[in-house]
Formats: sequence, C-alpha cells, structure tokens
Amino acid sequence: MIKKILLSAFLLPAAMAFAQQYGGMWIPTELNEKEMKDLGMKISAKDIFNPQKASIKDAVVQFNGGCTAEIISPKGLLLTNHHCGYGQIQAHSTVQNDLLSNGFWAKNMSTELPNPGVTVDFIVDIKEATDQILEGTDNLTEPELSKKINTNIEIYKNAQKIENYQSISVKSMYYGNKYYAYTIETYKDIRLVGAPPQSIGKFGSDTDNWVWPRHTGDFSMFRIYADKNNKPAEYSTDNVPYVPKHYLPVSIKDKNENDFTFVFGFPGKTTEYLPAIAVEKIMNEIDPAKIAVRDVALKTLDEKMRTDSGTRIKYASKYASVANYWKKWIGEAEGLKKSNAVEKKVMYEGSLVAKNPEIKTTLDQLNKLYTEQAPYALNNAYYSEVIRNAETLALANLYSNYIASVEAGRMDEKAITALKNKLTSFYKDYSPELDAKVTAKLLALYANKTAPQFLPSGFDKFKNEIQNIQNIEEISKNSVITGRTTVNGASLSSDIDKAFSNQDKLIKTLKKDPVYQLFSNIKDTYTKTADPQFTGIQTKIDALQKKFMAQQITTDKDRKFFPDANSTLRVTYGKVKGSSPRDAVSYGYQTHLAGVIEKYVPGDYEFDVPKKLIDLYNKKDFGNYKDKGGDVPVGFTATNHTTGGNSGSPALDAYGNLVGLNFDRQWEGTMSDINYDPRFSRNIMVDTKYILFIIDKFADSKWLIDEMKIIK
Repeated sequence: MIKKILLSAFLLPAAMAFAQQYGGMWIPTELNEKEMKDLGMKISAKDIFNPQKASIKDAVVQFNGGCTAEIISPKGLLLTNHHCGYGQIQAHSTVQNDLLSNGFWAKNMSTELPNPGVTVDFIVDIKEATDQILEGTDNLTEPELSKKINTNIEIYKNAQKIENYQSISVKSMYYGNKYYAYTIETYKDIRLVGAPPQSIGKFGSDTDNWVWPRHTGDFSMFRIYADKNNKPAEYSTDNVPYVPKHYLPVSIKDKNENDFTFVFGFPGKTTEYLPAIAVEKIMNEIDPAKIAVRDVALKTLDEKMRTDSGTRIKYASKYASVANYWKKWIGEAEGLKKSNAVEKKVMYEGSLVAKNPEIKTTLDQLNKLYTEQAPYALNNAYYSEVIRNAETLALANLYSNYIASVEAGRMDEKAITALKNKLTSFYKDYSPELDAKVTAKLLALYANKTAPQFLPSGFDKFKNEIQNIQNIEEISKNSVITGRTTVNGASLSSDIDKAFSNQDKLIKTLKKDPVYQLFSNIKDTYTKTADPQFTGIQTKIDALQKKFMAQQITTDKDRKFFPDANSTLRVTYGKVKGSSPRDAVSYGYQTHLAGVIEKYVPGDYEFDVPKKLIDLYNKKDFGNYKDKGGDVPVGFTATNHTTGGNSGSPALDAYGNLVGLNFDRQWEGTMSDINYDPRFSRNIMVDTKYILFIIDKFADSKWLIDEMKIIK
C-alpha cells in the first residue's frame, strides 16, 4: 500500500504536486504570493486584500451567515448561488405565485423584494491576536483554560476602536495555537433582484448534486441597500443602493485548461490535520451512520413531495438541505477509501515520528482515546441525526430547552419573543402528518442500529417500522407540540401568542404531552449513557489535537500549513482542469448548454427545461456568450480547495476578474475536507457566460447587464 501511495504522488504533474499537494485555504493576509504568481497570477497580494485601500476583499461578503456572495456592480448588485438564496426565494413563493418554479426578475429597483433578517458581512480588517488571547494561559487546563481565553477575548474586543456599525470577532486557528481578530461591517437591507426558475437554478437537483459533468445555473441575485451616508441600516424605503469600495469586473473570455484561478470566500469547516485513527472512524463508522438516517428521511419526504405541490413547496428548502450533506458524506466516505487517506496519514505520521520521537507519545494517546470514544461517538451520530431529521422530535427538543430555561430563570421577554419567532418559522414549513411517518421510520432505525446499553428501557417496541407508523401517528394527533391539539385555547402552529398566553399552563401541558414524553425518554437515556462519556473524551482529544497540530508545524519544516476552515475569509487557488477519477473515465473541464438539452426530460422535477431556454438553444441565439466552439459554456472545474461556505464564492482569473461562481465539488473529491487529493479534488463553478446569458437572453433583464463592467 505504501508503495502505491508513493508511486501515485510521484506521478502527479510537477506543477500540481508542488503547488497543491495538500490543497490550501489561506488567510488573505498571509498569502503565498510567489506560489500564486508561479501558477499564473498577474496581480499582487495587496490587490486581493488591503485594509488601507480598495481591494478585491471589499467585493466579497458572507451572505446571511453561511454562504459567500460578491458585488458585481457600482450599485451594490450581489451575486450568490441559487441554493444560497433558496430560502428567500421560497419565502416569497406561494402556490399561486411560485417563484421557485417560475423564477423572479425585478424590472427595476423599485420592484426588488425585501428579505427581513438577511444580512451580508464585510471583512474590513484582519489582525493576528495570538499573544493577547493566550496571555496567562501557559499552565492552564480545561475548564480554566477556556475561561481565561474567553476573558482575554472580551478584553481584546473592548480595547479595539471601531465604528458603532462595526463588530469584532476573534477566531481560533490551528486548534487554538493561534488567534485572529476580524473587524466586520454588517448590512441588513438585502433585496432579491433575480433568480432563474429552479429548472435552471437547480437543474439536475439531487441526481446531479456533487456530480460532474454538471449543467446547473446555480445563481441568484440580490442588492445591498444602505442609508444616505452609505452606512448599514435596517430596511427602509428611504435606503439607497450601496456604493461599494470595489466591485468585480465580469469576464466572458474563453477559458482554457491550466488557466490560473482563485476562489475568495468563507469556507465553513475542514479537518485536514486529524490523526489516521480519526479518519478511519469517520470513514467506516460515523459517515455511514449519518448517511443511513438521512437516507430514510429523504425517501419518505420524496414520496410525498413528488405527488403534492403544496408539500413540495413547503419542504423544498429543507429537503435540499438534508440531501446536500447526505450525498456529500457518501462521496466523502468513498473518496477517503479511494485516495487511501488512512494509509497516507499513517505514512505521514511515521515520517513525523522519525523526525520527532515525542510525537509517538501524542499519537499513542490519541489512538487510545479514539478507541475508547468509538461506541459513544457512534451513538452520538445516530442520536444527533435522528433528532435533527425527525422534525417532531426536533420541536420537542426546542420545548424541552424552553422549559429548562424557564425553570432556571433564564427566559426573559426577549428570549421568549425569539423562541416564538423561531417556532412560527418552523411550523410554517412543517407537516405533522408527514413527519409522523418520518419520525416513525427513524425511530425504527434508531432502535435497530443502536447498542442496547444506549436505548431506553422497553425501546424494542419501536423496532417494527409498520407498527411505528400507526403508533406515532396516534401520538402526533394527540400532541400540542405537533399543533394538532390546543393549549390555552389555541394551536401552537397557528396562534402561538395565544398558546403562550399562560406560561404555567403551557409548561404543564407540554410535560404531559406524548411527543414530549417520548423525546424526553430518548434524550434522558442519551444524556446518561453516552453524552458525558463522548464529550469528556472529546475534551481530552481536543487538548491533544492542539498539541499534535503544534508538533506537526514545528517538526515538518518543508510543509506550508494553512489553518482549517472555520467560516472566516480565505483564498484558495489552482488551475482550470478536468480529471480522471476512475479507470477509463476522463472528465473535461467545461460543460455546455448542449448538455442541458441532452439531459432534458419533459415534466421531470429534476431535468425539465423551460421552453424558452430550448427555443434559445434551437435558434442558437447565444449573443456574446458563446465560446469558440459556438455553444454557451455552463460550468467548469478547477483544482481550487473549497468546502461548504464557499458556495457563492467568486472564481477569479489571473487579473481578478470574475469568471465563475463556485457552487459545488466533484463527488469523487468531497473527501477534501479531510484529505485533499489533487488527483480527484475539483471545485465546480457556474460559468459567467451562462449567468449573463440567462440574465440577458432568458430573463430579458439587460438592465442588470448594463450595471456591470464586462470584460470581453
């Protein structure tokens, strides 16, 4: 096995092996400018991030706390993924006015749609703050260590001079070995400008998710509004379009294999520096457990959504969210096996120990702890996924936390208002009848897959799925939590203010509720038999992982280390490139509109195509958006190291022009969160030519094109 690993590394193209052996998600203040220029970048690192003057970072924002977006006009026009704006498109949709199916395009600024609660965050500055945050922590262990660090963070934040519309966020890097402070500006008036119908924006849906070749026009458009002084403000009809410090020119030049690209965004979470045993547990135990739970939930939802339009709209966003990581975990587990991730980790650990024998002690301790934790970690995976995906139990969990907060004296009016708003949003897209079936099937899975010592007494009765469906439906019908019976003369699902009007009666009723009692029985057992053991061992693992990370950095002088992703602003770079993920299988780097037509299945919920798009293709009415082959490019792949949170990130060329919109990864390379492998790891982007083609030719919204600076 080791020989195979060494041979595959030797056979990598020289430039790729040099530049991307380990991938990279780099803090923009610490870019390897020389390496980027060696790969083809024509601008400087200061052009990418400069706190003193306008730079590309001023056009890149975190969208609504999760995805990335970018400004593409001097009037605050914002581009992100369709799936990032999906919740907002859904919120504006009804059965009578189905924007998900029909799309939406504002005809002018006055018809753009407000989205209460949606925010975008600009990163104004980044400073390392390690010395200040770790001051006085040398000899501390948990929980005193966390307390001291939190105290130091507050002292640091309070000492910073910022504007009243700014905030400071301090983030840990390298498992707590370094800390960085981010100055953030948050804008709160974000309006929907345009979105293609989901037959374009979600084309291929679940079948094509995480898959290449891809033909999805995964984009939507918003606009940032500000007050008259161009500062952040709550929504107001008096607000005006935001004037950015920088916006991205949009290139419609042809792409060629090996062109330099870089992606700028907010990747969510990676774990590139775990020991081999941790990767083995993820691959063989944790991922399969989570996949199994979501597989049951998705199949049950899909049966109903295919036959009922109301359910389809109500559950569209949730289904997509659940399916997204279900499929990702499948690809991740297979990719870890295919890329020999565990074996490579073992080999790398051996090389570290040869240079620094002290690391063997750390690894031995980590191996012992992960082995001890394994049964508790598996139960944690099943329990967490069941409670998350059985929405009736998730509701019971919310009410359980509410009761605990009331009894502890922590539930003030502000907290109650926040809870009621959350519950109102939850019930809006909740079907108690449908979820009773989901819950029943998931409880059967939990009863059959969980070791007896982690199950409540008498839980064997839930092993029969058919009996569960009948029993859980009966429980659901007699529950105030599901909204199917009343409390204080009202249903929690339709009149939450009245239902909450008498708190004492509400709490007494909830405690007697059959759903609440079922959930409490499961939770109490988990809390006693698994959670303390799992979290206690994890605390020890975390402390050792911090030590192991420091040992890797100090021992391996030849490797350039980047911190794991943690939803902070990062730059990753690579080259436009196809791939050969399996024997006799080769993927090109570019897809075209012809591929959309090839996949077209009339009336299919995944592969239907709007008639207008078919007509444009048949007439070859492509405008300026065709490539040298005479077709419209739809998507392309490159070797950029991305993850969740990079959705909506700008893909930029050597000169900093927008050439694509990141939205996915190739399935064979989804293990890159844990083990980046340049042979298989590809990010997937919508081509700017396709985006502009849809806006211009399909949506007849040239007024938006006219706002942009187009590079031809």
